[in-house]
Amino acid sequence: MHKLNRPAAPVCLRRFRHGRDTWRDLSHSDRASIWVSLDQMQQHRCAYCERPIRRNEYSGDAHIEHFRQRGRHPQGTFDWQNLFGSCNKTDSCGKHKDVQHYDHQHLIKMDDEDPDNFLRFLPDGQVVPADNLTENKLIRARETIRVFNLNGPLRQIRKVNVKGYLDDAKEIALFAEEFDESDWRPLLEDRLKSIEGLPFETAIRHVLQI
Repeated sequence: MHKLNRPAAPVCLRRFRHGRDTWRDLSHSDRASIWVSLDQMQQHRCAYCERPIRRNEYSGDAHIEHFRQRGRHPQGTFDWQNLFGSCNKTDSCGKHKDVQHYDHQHLIKMDDEDPDNFLRFLPDGQVVPADNLTENKLIRARETIRVFNLNGPLRQIRKVNVKGYLDDAKEIALFAEEFDESDWRPLLEDRLKSIEGLPFETAIRHVLQI
């Protein structure tokens, strides 16, 4: 989970209105247009877990996700600010969120704020609240972890994905102990540049920055 920069709304959404249209009224072409913008924002990764998501004309492992559920917030059905792309895993992310009881104001919304200010990913795959949070931010960090089940099966998946970067993290840490920052910082920046766009990028980045 990382900060997302939301592009302009797909033009097709202008044709639909809550109270007159339903989500089922969107055509295949409309949904494809929405996905173009979601992929631009998310780089073909789930907005919540950062696993790669694949789609084609006939099938896929992702869905257009309403951050505030249509059943609870129908007026947000066609609101571009309410839409993300989520993987189809039922034990985490969007589908898991939709069967939980929660207050949406207690969740981190990645296009509005930076999850780095709330969450810390560890080398063992676990995600925990960041240090020194205010009471409100601590509640939101914990609720985001719970509602999206970020420490369920995803923990082992992240652990496997960051394992290959642990030696890099140790090497950078040793350089940081022995040399000035001007000497070791370029090494870290090169490593961070090399992981941009990868699945589970945030977890890898946090491990490298330990």
